[in-house]
Amino acid sequence: MNRHLHWITLAAGILGFAGVALGAFGAHALKETLTARGSVATWQTAVLYHLIHAVALLALVGIAGGWTNVRWIGVCWSVGVVLFSGSLYWLSLGGPKILGPVTPLGGLAFLAGWLLVAWNAFRQSRE
Repeated sequence: MNRHLHWITLAAGILGFAGVALGAFGAHALKETLTARGSVATWQTAVLYHLIHAVALLALVGIAGGWTNVRWIGVCWSVGVVLFSGSLYWLSLGGPKILGPVTPLGGLAFLAGWLLVAWNAFRQSRE
């Protein structure tokens, strides 16, 4: 396995573990806090995008061995989880509102990663 696919697999495992743990933590230990703040849905959105992109990273390893920019897809999605989901987790717990603008930056990172997937598929179909 090349080093890019190795670190993407490692990131998928860590992000997947963290996503499941944060989902359970929010549903149990933080339930009262999130309910009182009215931020249960925000926490759930953070967990959803977090886990979707952890699984997408793992799938990427299986399909993208020959892609030249697989590393950048992994970077985009990993940064997206940190910025998008991370800011939503923090905001759900009452973090400073200054983090609000960070969330869309994470969304843009997710979008960039998905555009790179589409670009690779397009490029492969032309070869």
